[in-house]
Amino acid sequence: MLRQAPRLLSRATSMMRVRAFSTADAPATPSMDSSFIEAWKKVVPNIDPPKTPLSFMQPRPATPSSIPTKLTVNFVLPYQSELSAKEVDMVIIPATTGQMGVLPGHVATISELKPGVLSVHEGNEVTKYFISSGFAFIHANSFADIIAVEAVPIDRIDPNLVQKGLAEFTQKLSTANTELEKAEAQIGVDVHSALNSALTG
Repeated sequence: MLRQAPRLLSRATSMMRVRAFSTADAPATPSMDSSFIEAWKKVVPNIDPPKTPLSFMQPRPATPSSIPTKLTVNFVLPYQSELSAKEVDMVIIPATTGQMGVLPGHVATISELKPGVLSVHEGNEVTKYFISSGFAFIHANSFADIIAVEAVPIDRIDPNLVQKGLAEFTQKLSTANTELEKAEAQIGVDVHSALNSALTG
């Protein structure tokens, strides 16, 4: 197997030189898999095939040939939608790798979010949310889907409660006996420290 590695590697690199991959070239995903439907009808001809998640989704818009002037943002929580197809100039998200600015035409990315501030920039207006965690899906067609576990506008956070919570979790961390208690206390310290930084910074 290892003897064939150089030959396979050189063939793969030569194929990459011929044609670079681009998301614009990727065909749209069909809403139903025709081979699955055919196989289903052979086995169970009297029952309609089950619907897959793709059959409930609208097709994603094609990647534009030129960079749009606006970024379309969907910002959702488990219990509500904060922003739905909102056109903005930029969003800054608290990724686990650091603050990440997203403009129209951003490269397709999936990023895990950490506790911090999500800033939505629309002209001169900036709306800030504190988010606990989640994921951001940046698509090549200048759409951004931001899914957070919990979010609250910065102006609704009480600084006194943040300081009180930080003190309580710091105390719990210093007196924790089990690994579970330490982990829970550390999460509380991390979230309250991020809240404190959001309010002071």
